[in-house]
Amino acid sequence: VQLVESGGGLVQPGGSLRLSCTASEFTFSPYVMSWYRQAPGKEREFVAAIISAGGMTNYANSVKGRFTISRDRAKNAVYLQMNNLKPEDTAVYYCKAMRRDNPSIYYWGQGTQVTVSS
Repeated sequence: VQLVESGGGLVQPGGSLRLSCTASEFTFSPYVMSWYRQAPGKEREFVAAIISAGGMTNYANSVKGRFTISRDRAKNAVYLQMNNLKPEDTAVYYCKAMRRDNPSIYYWGQGTQVTVSS
């Protein structure tokens, strides 16, 4: 299984980006799909998650009201819409797929860099 993130880049404070996570020959429905991020010198932290089957979502307090996680079953993709970006959002963003029935089974993408700077 290979998860591929895209959509990162350089944006000014207050700007927006949409990250995408896609996978070939892979069905998201049995998985909890999540976004994590890792800033330089810091540990990887949870950002947002969506349970593909029911669409239930969860967010880190630091991004609530600014970020939205969503999925497109037809495209087998998960997205992270990031609005009102702040310099502290600068990090490498990773997509993670974790089996709902067996959390010991999970996969990571390679990450995409998001830099928020004027």
